[in-house]
Amino acid sequence: MLRRVSLPVVVIALAFAAAPTAQKPKYFEKATFYDMESVSNPAISPDGTTILFSRGYVDMTRDQNQSNLWMIDTGGQRLRQLTDGAWNDSSPVWSPDGKRIAFLSNRSGSMQLHVMWADTRETLQLTRLERAPGGITWSPDGKEIAFTGSMPDDTPILSVRLPPTPRGAQLARGAVIVDRPSWGSDGTGATTKAYTHVWVVDATVGGTPRQVTSGNFNHSAPSWAADGKSMFVSGIRKPDAEYLVGDSEVYNVNLSTGAITPLTDRNGPDSNPEVSPDGKWIAYTGYDQQKFTSHLSSLYIMDSSGGRKRTWVSKLPSSPADVTWAPDGSGVYYSMQESGEENMYFAPVDIGMAPKKLTTGVHMLTSVSFAKNGQAAAVRSSIKQPGQLVTFAASKPADMRVLVDVNTDVLANSVVAGAEEMKFKSSDGLEVQGWLMKPANFDPSKKYPMVLWIHGGPWSMYNVGWSWSYQNFAANSYAVLWTNPRGSTGYGQDFVNGIQYSYPGKDYDDLIAGVDAAIAKGWIDPENLFVCGGSGGGVLTAWIVGHTNRFRAAVSMRPVIDWHSFVGNTDGINWYNQFQKYPWEDPMEYAVRSPLHYVANVRTPTMLMTGESDLRTPITQTEEFYRALKILRKADTLMVRMPEEFHGWRRPSHQLLQQLYLMAWFEKYRTPASKQAVQTVDK
Repeated sequence: MLRRVSLPVVVIALAFAAAPTAQKPKYFEKATFYDMESVSNPAISPDGTTILFSRGYVDMTRDQNQSNLWMIDTGGQRLRQLTDGAWNDSSPVWSPDGKRIAFLSNRSGSMQLHVMWADTRETLQLTRLERAPGGITWSPDGKEIAFTGSMPDDTPILSVRLPPTPRGAQLARGAVIVDRPSWGSDGTGATTKAYTHVWVVDATVGGTPRQVTSGNFNHSAPSWAADGKSMFVSGIRKPDAEYLVGDSEVYNVNLSTGAITPLTDRNGPDSNPEVSPDGKWIAYTGYDQQKFTSHLSSLYIMDSSGGRKRTWVSKLPSSPADVTWAPDGSGVYYSMQESGEENMYFAPVDIGMAPKKLTTGVHMLTSVSFAKNGQAAAVRSSIKQPGQLVTFAASKPADMRVLVDVNTDVLANSVVAGAEEMKFKSSDGLEVQGWLMKPANFDPSKKYPMVLWIHGGPWSMYNVGWSWSYQNFAANSYAVLWTNPRGSTGYGQDFVNGIQYSYPGKDYDDLIAGVDAAIAKGWIDPENLFVCGGSGGGVLTAWIVGHTNRFRAAVSMRPVIDWHSFVGNTDGINWYNQFQKYPWEDPMEYAVRSPLHYVANVRTPTMLMTGESDLRTPITQTEEFYRALKILRKADTLMVRMPEEFHGWRRPSHQLLQQLYLMAWFEKYRTPASKQAVQTVDK
């Protein structure tokens, strides 16, 4: 499939050409799904002159998402492709001297660590691992690269031996013996017993990586000391670590002796250590354990020996991310989501100086990378604009320039739907934020069907970023409403606590209040309301149809239907902590929060859609609700089982099919009067 590049300079040049013949407006119909591309993983060179990024596209022949590495200078010139081929090249990281690029690629058949010389583009595969590496970071002298990787634990759990068998006997696969609380991981499948360690490999010749952490523990987020003699990592190096959820510490690893020393010791997680340029300070994130069902993190600082700890930035609307030291060590940059937006902030290291918001805008500014001179690269998107590669100087963040827009040709002459922000009161007076997208062909004299789209998590934040799914519904004459009910991040810990031990609960009231506020606009057809959501949104969709009949049809994707069975079958043990007791101690606590408990109330036609390999919300949850609906025969239902898909669907055709099944189900139940009044573009 052809891939495109669109630069601002090209667009400006065309502005002086002869005016083109007027063309018929285009809409985001289903075929445009395959045309959309993406930019991600921006990495600016140490000197601030050049930006690397991954350019993603859909390989329709293989039905896969692929990506290659590209490069452009910060002036917007000399765009060039560094890698090519039907594989995934991602996570580029510059060497300290800016002469080499470490990156991950599956070009050899599995994801491995590679290094490329920037001037010649010669590439060397550094690793040949059984499991994919991650967390790439160069040593300060550029001689080595640290990464995280999995080490199997082959210690026999229960040894048995079959009697001798004939030569060449074709025996069945042996049993898998499990002695851990979790035996699988969504996106991976069944997992063998293993521990994540930090490794170091020679950055010039590769070879056998050297393991620098030890023990039957998991480690993450390696950060080199300034002198390269030690490394800081986070992990839980304590007895029964697999049961100690949210109790990680920051450790110092002496690379010569292998000694590992804890630097933090509080009740609560400490993680993501970032070393200051002079090596004297460590910034890290964490929180004091307060037994909330979901905690927001704060930003902390300590000296490199673990002393002089203090809270740096706290009481935030959401957890800080992408913490990066300023080149002069004067403070750290961090990204934060707030009220549907994401921007960069700066926290001075001096005590008493408040953090300041660095960038502003109704956008999502993500994956920010800073150079030594303060120049930055990032990906910016908004409701009407897919992700673009942008650059700005930390000293002049308002002067943000677009360097690469890979979707200009798709958007050209297309009708892109906008959305208005909504703030409304829930039933108990709590203010809730949401957005209402108008149909692309909006006519104020008509009334339109509306889809309430509910986010997952539930501790996450819907935002003002681009959504092809919303645009496609808008192209087909639907309004789309998305909101952040209580429990969402982006509004502070108290808002998150709104569903403490009560999910689903009052978040249902917030969603219904949003629907009422949308109808009050005057152009929503109250007889043609639809609802859908995935994961946590699937939970709330199934909950909604058990509590109201006002929606004409619903689609619950990847839901939890019965909390009692779910907590023992999902791919982690954390969900027990969302309840005050275990299910065998108080089964009714789980029952009254389960959509299955209210299935007899359902009259709304409800379709369920889940991947058959989903280990996060296993398909057995979907099957329970589907069978109950079929036995009751009070509401029409279908079950869509997507083969070989985990919780997040990977195949592009499956991702598009999800959208098409949603549309088909809603269209099946849209009233004839609505279909006659407003038309769809997808057939």
